[in-house]
Order: sequence, then C-alpha cells, then structure tokens
Amino acid sequence: MNPSVFKNKLLGALDPEIISRLQLRPLKLPIGQEIENPGQAIDNVIFIEEGIGSMTTTFEDSFQVEVGLFGYESVMGGSALIGTKLSLNKVYMQMGGHGFSCRTELAVAEYSRFGRFHDVVLRYQQALLIQACQSVGCIAHHVVAQRLSRWLLLCADRSESTVLQLTHQYLGDMLGTNRSTVSSAAAQLQSENLIEYSRGKVTITDRSGLEARSCECYGVVRDHLNNYLEVQQN
Repeated sequence: MNPSVFKNKLLGALDPEIISRLQLRPLKLPIGQEIENPGQAIDNVIFIEEGIGSMTTTFEDSFQVEVGLFGYESVMGGSALIGTKLSLNKVYMQMGGHGFSCRTELAVAEYSRFGRFHDVVLRYQQALLIQACQSVGCIAHHVVAQRLSRWLLLCADRSESTVLQLTHQYLGDMLGTNRSTVSSAAAQLQSENLIEYSRGKVTITDRSGLEARSCECYGVVRDHLNNYLEVQQN
C-alpha cells in the first residue's frame, strides 16, 4: 500500500516498505467495540481511519473516567510496543468507523528496528501522555462547562463533524461527573448558543465561541496531537 492512501496520520508518515512489513488488515470498528480490557493481552495494534476510540480508567466501584481519545492521528495498543504485555486500561470505540489492524508481534519487530516506525510511535505516545496529564489537571482545575467544551471540540476534530451522537450518561462517564451535572453544563452552553442538544445528539453551532468557552487544555492537547510528527527530537 502507498502511504498516501491512508488518512491515519501515523501510517501516512511511513515508507511503503514499512507498510508492507506490518501486513495491515482492514478492520471494521463499530460503536461500542472493545479494543482492550485491563489484564488482557494486546494481540493487535490498531490504526483508526474513521471513528473515535476512548481510553478509560475504571475503579472498583465501576466509576470510570476518560484519560485519552483516539482518532485518525493515533495508534491503539501502542503501549505493547514499549513493553506492556497486558492492557492497563479499557479501550473501546466511542464512535464507529474503520481502520487497519496489525498483529502485535509484527509491530514489535518493526519497532525494534529503531527506524521511522519507532520514531513516530514514540512521538505519538508522548502526545498521548500529554493528553492524559492535561486531562487530570483539567478535571482538578476547571469547571464542568469548560471541560465539556474541551471534550466536544476534541471529538469534533477527530470526527470532522459538528454533529456528535452522545448521551448525557455517556458524557458524564467521560468527564468523571454525574448525569445531572453534565445536563446543567450542556444547558448552559446551549443557552449561550454554542451548542444544540437533543436526546443523544450534540450539535456545535458556534465553533469559535465554544473554543473561547473552553479552557486552555483544548489548545494544548490539540496542538500536540496535530504537530507530534513535526516536533524536533534532539
């Protein structure tokens, strides 16, 4: 395959011979599909072309909070390439789509060549770490309306759409808060004419206004994910 045919940012940065060694397989990624579960082996790494994946941390009382989003800029299962044998988090498809899978042993072999694949995977893993760290700080420091704005913008970037199929319950899980708090924050954004919300669907009506309403965390995460291939590594 020619890298120019890929929408996935990481795959598009690889030479054809690397793509050939990875032996990519087309993969449907329906909404809700579980990609990883804590304690289970990571058998495949997955490159999203369309759709959004979510990585969450789940506690003993079943409370969960999102710590990472995956889109066409990403690789899911990348921790297996840096030595993780068993998954530490739950990863599943938040919005359905499709992509490519690669057997973990093939990806590890390519990563161990310490070439271009190694370079771009490390760059992406750094961007993912920054995203997780920023999310932790955001939860501790910013109000729910700001966090909701940030999260909607990041989802819109990955789906390339202003219409997002999301419920209040789901949003609460992702933001680490309860449904009523999310409902209040969504109503606030709607009253400011930034979004429209109906059952199970959020439409961003004022993108620039929503960016202004969001916290600085959105820009930090967006810029790292957009530019991780261009960052100079000395």
